[in-house]
Amino acid sequence: MGCSRWRAALNFGHLKAQSRLPVFLTMILLFTYLCYCLSSRCDALPRPVFSIGAPAAERLLGCPVPLLRHRLADSAGGLRPPDNISVFNNFGSKKFPQAIIIGVKKGGTRALLEFLRVHPDVRAVGAEPHFFDRCYDKGLGWYRSLMPRTLEGQITMEKTPSYFITKEAPRRVHAMSRHTKLIVVVRDPVTRAISDYTQTLSKSPGLPSFQNLAFRNDSAALIDTSWSAVRIGIYAKHLENWLRYFPLSRFLFVSGERLVTDPAGEMGRVQDFLGLKRVVTDKHFYFNQTKGFPCLKKPEGSSRPRCLGKSKGRPHPQIPTEVLLRLRDFYRPFNLKFYQMTGQDFGWS
Repeated sequence: MGCSRWRAALNFGHLKAQSRLPVFLTMILLFTYLCYCLSSRCDALPRPVFSIGAPAAERLLGCPVPLLRHRLADSAGGLRPPDNISVFNNFGSKKFPQAIIIGVKKGGTRALLEFLRVHPDVRAVGAEPHFFDRCYDKGLGWYRSLMPRTLEGQITMEKTPSYFITKEAPRRVHAMSRHTKLIVVVRDPVTRAISDYTQTLSKSPGLPSFQNLAFRNDSAALIDTSWSAVRIGIYAKHLENWLRYFPLSRFLFVSGERLVTDPAGEMGRVQDFLGLKRVVTDKHFYFNQTKGFPCLKKPEGSSRPRCLGKSKGRPHPQIPTEVLLRLRDFYRPFNLKFYQMTGQDFGWS
């Protein structure tokens, strides 16, 4: 009787274990499947590396710090473009700029960029990257990470006016792409120099007078070409450096004066040069009498027109007539050479 009870209990336990085995195996399979799905999902997510803070050197040099850095295995120390020059996601790709506004300071580059940004097929960096003059050692991967994402048919652009006078910039831009389109906004070099001085004076009120900086040893006989406000305006000299690497066909020279008097006309030339449809036209502009330059009309959904900031259109200090005449005499041969090189007469007296 006792043996029969034990035998029945063992048989029942064996049957119970057999019924649990399929459940146990099913649970293992489900757990394994869930782990696989979760791991695949994690691998598919992007892994950005965020910049915690700008190093002191970057702040001093004026190099922008991207919030998102892409780690790229660029060859030659990060200074040669990788085979795949785009970083893709669902909202477009980051590309090297197909066009760069390379100069000149106080010529109207900010106005041109803001006018271009009205075009739906132009995406541009807001701040000046200063890659080809100050931040080149950071590599092309860093430079590309600053660019906005673009869709098919859109153009990536940036502007840094100091590129035009930087000796190494043409070679560096050419190393990135020899097909880059280059835009130079030029202005009467005398007026440009005064505008440059005015901007510096607003930041350093104790600055010596314009004539003291323009002439060596306070003598009106010798122009001080080491002063950047004077040196920038020798356009022919700087252009010679660029023409060693790029043919003239890669350049568009925009008149800073006509950008004020006829913004739609100059914008038509720029859009043609970039291969864009003429979207930005005279209907986008009105002349602001207070500022003395054109502004963009109020966009739909905005409460006010878009004008450049207070730092633009500052009143210039009075410069003695003899100083202006001496400067015009100095620039005249350089201007004539520049007209000859570009095939354009900008009409500077």
